[in-house]
Amino acid sequence: MSRTDRSDGPLPDPVVRALRCPLCGDRIEFLGNALRCPRRHSFDLAKQGYVNLLHARVPAGTADTAEMVAARVDFLAAGHYAPLADAIAAHAARVAGPGLVVDAGAGTGHYLARVLEELPGRDGLALDVSAMALRRAARAHPRIGAAVWNLWEPWPVATGSARVLINVFAPRNGTEFRRVLRPGGALVVASPGHGHLGELAARVGLLEVDRDKERRLDAALSEYFRRVLTEDLVIELTLSPEDARRAVLMGPNAHHLHKDGRRERLAALDEPVEVTASFTISVYEPR
Repeated sequence: MSRTDRSDGPLPDPVVRALRCPLCGDRIEFLGNALRCPRRHSFDLAKQGYVNLLHARVPAGTADTAEMVAARVDFLAAGHYAPLADAIAAHAARVAGPGLVVDAGAGTGHYLARVLEELPGRDGLALDVSAMALRRAARAHPRIGAAVWNLWEPWPVATGSARVLINVFAPRNGTEFRRVLRPGGALVVASPGHGHLGELAARVGLLEVDRDKERRLDAALSEYFRRVLTEDLVIELTLSPEDARRAVLMGPNAHHLHKDGRRERLAALDEPVEVTASFTISVYEPR
């Protein structure tokens, strides 16, 4: 679904009600073309439909660049990771009851849009540090509201406002996850599994997925959450040279292509590449 016809309109009302002023913590409302709090702190809605609540410089190598966003949009539109999006949506749909779906590290909003398709009547909040990515997220679905924010900082989101939190290949702030998620809600986390795109990584010399990542994930969240389900998902793919390049350019490896001739090896791909996409999906309940 597209939000292009609402790019200049307000964010969904449930999203506005859940947001808080990042400067003073007060409630905010839509006035004119901006979000404002009673203390007159104001945050303009961008013409692309998102709002920037951060007002701080983002360290280099943190946010998605225009090149990364373009690669991700084209790669995901080709359907390569559709089984992953379907699995995330299926797990989210098992959590009944009112409340927002919050995507922490939403990027272009691809996975949040798929979840909202599975949950008619629910609204979604896309949080990400990349304004470039949120230009896409704000238009990914008519029930998405997008806000620029650094996930490591306390979120400008009301306590207990989310029924479902999704976190796909993004930073995990357990303290804020627990605060924002209401009782009875669920956290759905997707992360790359061991050997993810390993064939491509070997050809180009990319960073490998840490084998110990899942153990560290559980340790980081265990104070606040209990893992109740784990699903391993493996997808065998044949990628064209262009899609193989997009698979690399859309992720964190894009920030390291200037090293050791990686960009040159990636550019030299001239035939289809057989790769294995490996994911781990974990569902957590708040303690």
